[in-house]
Amino acid sequence: MSQKIIYFARDLLEQGEDFVIAKVVDTKGSTPRKKGAWLLMKKDGTTQGTVGGGRLEAETEKLCKEVFQTKEKSRLHHFKLNTEEQDALDMGCGGDADVLVQYIDAAHPEEFVEEFNLETTAYIFGAGHVGLALEPVLRYINFKTIAIDDRAEYANRERFPEAAEVKVLPDFKHSFDEIQTDENSYIVIVTRGHMGDYDVLKDALKQKSAYVGMIGSRKKNAMLFDMLRKEGYSEDDIARVHAPIGLSIKAETPEEIAISIAAEMIQVRAERS
Repeated sequence: MSQKIIYFARDLLEQGEDFVIAKVVDTKGSTPRKKGAWLLMKKDGTTQGTVGGGRLEAETEKLCKEVFQTKEKSRLHHFKLNTEEQDALDMGCGGDADVLVQYIDAAHPEEFVEEFNLETTAYIFGAGHVGLALEPVLRYINFKTIAIDDRAEYANRERFPEAAEVKVLPDFKHSFDEIQTDENSYIVIVTRGHMGDYDVLKDALKQKSAYVGMIGSRKKNAMLFDMLRKEGYSEDDIARVHAPIGLSIKAETPEEIAISIAAEMIQVRAERS
């Protein structure tokens, strides 16, 4: 699946729109596209991607439209791409292609999201009031959530029953010792104090990530940024940090702050797409 289709599928899921995916899962002999070719169809019949064009494409699109009616979760279809056999598609390729057609329900996309890594990971450093309010919101908009704190009474399964992971650190000075981030990682820093935020931030700026956001007033953040400069961090490093975190919506309560952070993360993810 191409990155373009991945982002397109993720946008549809965020909008709550069902769709159908057709994928070439196996081929034999000469075929227009090999294993890994994809076609995504929206409910209005518009498509992204291709399984090979010609009669194969036309038959696959017909099957996709039928699946919108039946909502059948998945079915494998075998196509003979030759001109000799009675049940073949009258194509000159001569090979065979197996195409799996799947209905994706936007309300329950878990298997699809997991299989194709559509989820982005949110590392929430700080399991207090804001972290607790933020985690379910991010999970609802297809972030894999990891709640992290240095206090077991805050970072536990009772408070975060549906998070992908809950981690308790000995302290925030070694926040990333057991964490491997990547370009799809979103780092949220909402610990209970300035120095906890600073300890996480120092290490966060050494990691790969799509987003680094830190809670706090402009005055507090300016102080921490000055500390970073004294430690040799560049202006480009500091410019990576979204601080104060979240979109400016005059949020005050933990729940409102959570909404503002989630909105900013959606914006960053959409701009990257």
